[in-house]
Amino acid sequence: MNFNEFKTRVQGLPVILTRELIRGRPDRQIIRNQIERWGKKGLVIQLKRGIYMLSKADRKIEPSKPYIANQLYSPSYVSLEYALGYYGLIPEKVHDVTSISTKKTITMTSEIGTFIYQHVKPAAFRGFTAIRDDQGLASFIAEPEKAVVDFVYLNLERFKPGDRAVFAESYRFQNTEDLKPEKLKRYAGLFNSKKLMRVIDGLAAIIAGGEAA
Repeated sequence: MNFNEFKTRVQGLPVILTRELIRGRPDRQIIRNQIERWGKKGLVIQLKRGIYMLSKADRKIEPSKPYIANQLYSPSYVSLEYALGYYGLIPEKVHDVTSISTKKTITMTSEIGTFIYQHVKPAAFRGFTAIRDDQGLASFIAEPEKAVVDFVYLNLERFKPGDRAVFAESYRFQNTEDLKPEKLKRYAGLFNSKKLMRVIDGLAAIIAGGEAA
């Protein structure tokens, strides 16, 4: 298979999965070697072992970063800073995609971007929903309240129960009036952490009292 044949075959795919290309073929290793050579020439981009994309000039589909993040590491859902930025809960535009997984903490970097995965126990792996990008591709992202709780939990050493200023001043939380206090508390309870519950109780009180965080 030459590159033009390969390109024609995969141009309509958001990502290229080697396992799908070689399934049932006797020349599996030859195909793997070809793709690796094309990667060295810049014709394909390796996202991780076994997952590729065509170069920007050749691909017809531009999947969103959340979609790519879901494909690279499963099970996972986008959360933390990226989700906070997506919902407008922090003012910054976040480029690195931060996700939650029940697997080990890991970071993957390619020319497409940096994808960070943080581990949580299975009991806390919930509170996410499906969204679709401009290409109609589905990905999982935390609900707003779960993104907040995930962020606080994984930065818990930086928070002090009762410190209301930390949300507005240190992390520049905004638009928190749309968050549901009871959902914040319910998701915090999944982590079985007394300190987390105290911090989230404080944030819930701010929201319920109509104070901007």
